[in-house]
Amino acid sequence: MSGPDRRSPGLHSLDLRTRFYAELGPVLDAHPDVDVVLAAIGTAPVAAATARHPGRVIDVGIREQAMVGVAGGLALTGRRPILHSYAPFLVERPYEQLKISLGHQDVGAILVSIGASYDASAEGRTHQAPADVGLVAALPGWTVHVPGHADEVTAILHAEAATGRRVYVRLSTQRNDRPRPVDGRIHLERDGAAGAPLVLAVGPMLDVVLDATRDLPVRVAHTSTPHPLDADGLRALAGPTPRLAVVEPYLEGTSAAAVAAALGDRPARVEHVGVPRDAELRRYGTPRDHAAAHGLDAAGVRGRVRTLLAA
Repeated sequence: MSGPDRRSPGLHSLDLRTRFYAELGPVLDAHPDVDVVLAAIGTAPVAAATARHPGRVIDVGIREQAMVGVAGGLALTGRRPILHSYAPFLVERPYEQLKISLGHQDVGAILVSIGASYDASAEGRTHQAPADVGLVAALPGWTVHVPGHADEVTAILHAEAATGRRVYVRLSTQRNDRPRPVDGRIHLERDGAAGAPLVLAVGPMLDVVLDATRDLPVRVAHTSTPHPLDADGLRALAGPTPRLAVVEPYLEGTSAAAVAAALGDRPARVEHVGVPRDAELRRYGTPRDHAAAHGLDAAGVRGRVRTLLAA
């Protein structure tokens, strides 16, 4: 967007959710086919965009299934809908509508969630969705972005607004200290000795991984687009006898099938690090408490990487 910067002052916040709300106005300005569909969330933060573009920000109320149905109808008429809610209300509750109203009709939309796995831990299990990426990835034709910095949110929104793809953008309160590429590829972040194990960090887990492995003999790579996984990039970095840890901020093993397919012709040892599949935390606490309980803080990740090194 050229000319004077008309964006909200909040745009420069490092908070991913704040950046998303602030960027909706510029996205609507730059992409006249984009509409925003909300389900009783974010109304106040996007009030300026609503006033500037009347009729293009639609709040359906607490009706998440209807939100996806409305988006499917808009897409069938050539519009480019952006949908927004907490992850369990955007993915789990209207899952059938994602399958039918978008997937079966073969139309696109951009889903932008907040809450991630346990960002809203104090709200209880209803607001937690560590299985969201796995569910979206099980449907054909979806791309999943997991940004780790507010600048990445801006880049992803504008790039995807110009496509017709089905896209899931997972926003988290956890973030990295600086932005990384959002080109769908796996990028080497920290090199090491030839043949050293590789730790692949997804989205906002990168800074945790860098801290956890700062004195360990491993290489560190990063991607903000875990699905579809950059198989060629992974193969190039993993080498002929891979030892690999994949650290994801959601359900452990979500990327296991894609990793196995990429490395299927090689004798690989892989540790999948994420929210454990057999451990639902039934206490509230803070997101930091949940990360520690699930082994997704620096100490927990370090322990899993040391297991890989010992193998």
